[in-house]
Amino acid sequence: MNIQTVPATSTANGNKRLLMWLGLLVAGMVGLAYASVPLYDLFCRVTGYGGTTQIAENVNEDIVYDHPVKVRFDANVNPALNWSFVPVDKPVTLNPGEEVVINYRATNLADTPTTGTSTFNVTPVKAGQYFMKLDCFCFIEQTLQPGESVDMPVRFFVDPDIAKDENALDVKEIILSYTFFPALEG
Repeated sequence: MNIQTVPATSTANGNKRLLMWLGLLVAGMVGLAYASVPLYDLFCRVTGYGGTTQIAENVNEDIVYDHPVKVRFDANVNPALNWSFVPVDKPVTLNPGEEVVINYRATNLADTPTTGTSTFNVTPVKAGQYFMKLDCFCFIEQTLQPGESVDMPVRFFVDPDIAKDENALDVKEIILSYTFFPALEG
């Protein structure tokens, strides 16, 4: 029986090489984990995926009068934030291209100042790419004193291109939904 032995230095070099590759793999995975949130956010903003609305720089001047869209408003609060949060305005029916300003109202029900921040989405999801916000309170930390209420405006329009998209021709109603969460410390 002929047994061949592997020199110890060759095994040690192989282990070091394997350890190096595993370390690079772990570092790459951590890097991707940190990059995934901003990359996903960018993807959603560009495509309107998941009902993510678009942010317009200026008002559209074209108005489509034969494709009215009703916009309803929804307000939610995470249970960890002791706030009341409601839409002030009733649903609006608008023509794509028409600019509208509506308000939501937040009230701090706690005995101490609290800070919240909101996220938003639009349903149906396919309408997200056509919902253009010009001014909004989302992602901005709002600090309210005990019992304080504040009205927060949202200025928006529905892109007239919604009337040209065969996949969105059936969209007659859009729901704009905001959810307030406690702001993260630091």
